[in-house]
Parts: sequence; structure tokens; C-alpha cells
Amino acid sequence: MFVLHSQLLRCKVSATGQPAEGKRMTELIDARRTWELAEKRLAAQTDPRRHAVLTTLVAHMRAEHEGDLDALMATVSPRAVYHQWGSSSVDRAPKSHAEVREFYRAVVENDCGRLAHHIDRLTVDQDTVVTEGILRIAYPGTALARMGRQVEDVDAFYLYETQMAIVWAFDENALVLCEDSYSTGDGFAAMRRLDADEVPARKGV
Repeated sequence: MFVLHSQLLRCKVSATGQPAEGKRMTELIDARRTWELAEKRLAAQTDPRRHAVLTTLVAHMRAEHEGDLDALMATVSPRAVYHQWGSSSVDRAPKSHAEVREFYRAVVENDCGRLAHHIDRLTVDQDTVVTEGILRIAYPGTALARMGRQVEDVDAFYLYETQMAIVWAFDENALVLCEDSYSTGDGFAAMRRLDADEVPARKGV
């Protein structure tokens, strides 16, 4: 769903071992907040096109949370092109359907999908949805180490946090054309080790 961090595209090796599952959801990182507002808007939507767009969005968000790569990619347009703007001036977001799949594969295989976008604003029209809120990710120390970041314990999880707006565009079949993200800065700037009770499970609610 989200363009999380461009360096994930460079992580080709899966995390070793089986990290603790943690709670299903935590107060800090509650994945239900990702799709909660979209589901409310979907339930009240009477326009067929907007209903279709929101249906895709919710399916995309839930599939990413579950780490279901095939279901996730079924919501993505063959013409998909993503963009990412934030602390870096270089846009390393995926630029094709194949690159989008590779990005999400890296997210799943490196256990970097323990996240929640606490969305508090959502706007929808015929072809576009805009979402905004605080994005929090529990990053495994193993993945951070492979990204070249110093961590005190590779078996622990660390907090990535940033305010993020995402512009979603949809094609004629209501599939995701783009997921263009705008963040307030480096979500790792105030990175800290998460306590065990702050780390959510990899899937399930």
C-alpha cells in the first residue's frame, strides 16, 4: 500500500530466524487505523465509480497488512508508476508493475510490513483518493542493519514515524495507478528501540 522506504528495494535477503509475533495490534501501531476511515466512506458511498475506487483501496490496504502479495498485486494497475517525496531529493519509488511487485516482495520477505497509517483525513473523487496521517512502522533490526543503519540489537524492532500524505490514482478498472507519497522528513531521525508490547504481529487484527 504505502511507499515505505526506498532502501527496502535494496534488501534482497530475507530476515533470518523467527521474530516474536508480538500483540495483534498495539496502541502505538494499530493497522486497523489504515483502512478504518476508508471503510466508513465506502459504506456510505452511493456513487458507483467512487465505490469501486474505495473497494480497491480497502482491499489493497488489507492485503498489504496480511502480506498477501498476489492479492495485493491484484489491486495494482499494469500501468502503475509510484513516486516518493520527502527527506531525499531522489525519487526511488517503483516505476512499473514489476518494480511495484518487487518492492512489496521485499517488504514481506524482510518483515517490514508491521505498520499502521493512522489516517485522519481522506478525500475521494472519481479517479483519486488522498489520505493523510501519521505513518508508523516497526522495522526489524536485521533489515535496518542491511540498509546500513546502526542498531544496538538486530533482534529488536525500531520505530519509523512520519506524517505522510498519499495521493492515490486509479485507472479505468479502478486499479491503483500510483501511490505518490509526501512525508515531512526522515522517519528514522528519532528512531528508537520498541518495547516488546509495542510491536504488532505480522498479520491479523
